[in-house]
Amino acid sequence: MRLISWNVNGIRAVHKKGFLEWFHEEQPDVLCLQETKAHESQLPTALKQVDGYSCWFTTPERKGYSGVGLYTREGHEPRSVSFGLGVEQFDSEGRTIVADFDDFVFLGIYFPNGKQSAERLRYKMEFYDAFLDYVDRLRREGRSVIVCGDVNTAHKEIDLARPRENAKISGFLPEERAWMDTFLEHGYVDTFRRFNQEPHNYSWWNQVTRARERNVGWRIDYFFTDSDFASNLTDAFILPDVMGSDHCPVGIEISSPTLSGLRAPTVVGTAIGLTRLKLQTRRSCESRNPSTLG
Repeated sequence: MRLISWNVNGIRAVHKKGFLEWFHEEQPDVLCLQETKAHESQLPTALKQVDGYSCWFTTPERKGYSGVGLYTREGHEPRSVSFGLGVEQFDSEGRTIVADFDDFVFLGIYFPNGKQSAERLRYKMEFYDAFLDYVDRLRREGRSVIVCGDVNTAHKEIDLARPRENAKISGFLPEERAWMDTFLEHGYVDTFRRFNQEPHNYSWWNQVTRARERNVGWRIDYFFTDSDFASNLTDAFILPDVMGSDHCPVGIEISSPTLSGLRAPTVVGTAIGLTRLKLQTRRSCESRNPSTLG
C-alpha cells in the first residue's frame, strides 16, 4: 500500500501545473493534500471526480486558507472519515482529516506555522499538544496510527540546510524541536529516518530565494507511525523532482494484512470518538454519495 502526502500550496494552483497528470501516473492508494486553500464548492469537477478514487475535503472558516484533502483508491476505502481534533479553535481552520482503515487510523494534518507572530507560535504549540493528546488516546484504545502532513518544524540539524542561521526562526526553535523529541518519545517513529540517515533530503524550499535550485531546504513534511505498526513499513521516501508547489511529496509503503475497505465509508463531523462539531462536515466527492451522520 502506497501512501503519499503533499502540501500543494493551493490545490487550484497546482491543478494548473499538471497535478492530475502526476496523480494518474503515480496512482497512490492514499493521497493526502495540505494547504488546499479552497472549499470543495470552489473546486473544478476534475478534482472532485478523479477516476478510481473517492475524496474528502475540510472546510476552513476562512476561505483561501489552510485546508486538507484526502483521496483513496478504489479497494482501499476507509470505513469512516471525520474532521478535526475535537477542539473548535483548531478545527475551525480545517487542518485535520481522520480516516479509519480498520488496521490503522490515518491522520492527515496541516500543522500551524508559527512565524507570523508570538500568538501564532503559541497557537502552534497548543495545536501540537492537542494533537499528541488525541493520538495518544487512540493508542490507549489499542489503535495503530499513521500520521502525515506538513508539521512546519525541522526536527534535527540534518533536516535543514542551514541550522545555525535558523536557530531563532519558527520552524527550528528549541521549543518546537523539543516537542518533536517528546512526540517520538511517546512511541512514534519518523518513517523517513528509519530508512535514510543521509543529509540534504528536504521537502520545502523558499521560492523567493530560488532555494530549490541550490537545494537549500528544510525537511518539514513527515510520515509517522506508532512504533508497533512500524514493522509494517517497507519504504519511506521523498519525491524532490515533483514540481508544482514550494513543497514536494513525501510517502511511505506499507504491508498490512487485512485492509478491509471495499465498502461505502461513513462521513462524520468530527474526529473518531469525539462529539460532533457544527463545522467541517463534508461529504465524500465520490459518486456513491455515502450517508452523512448527524
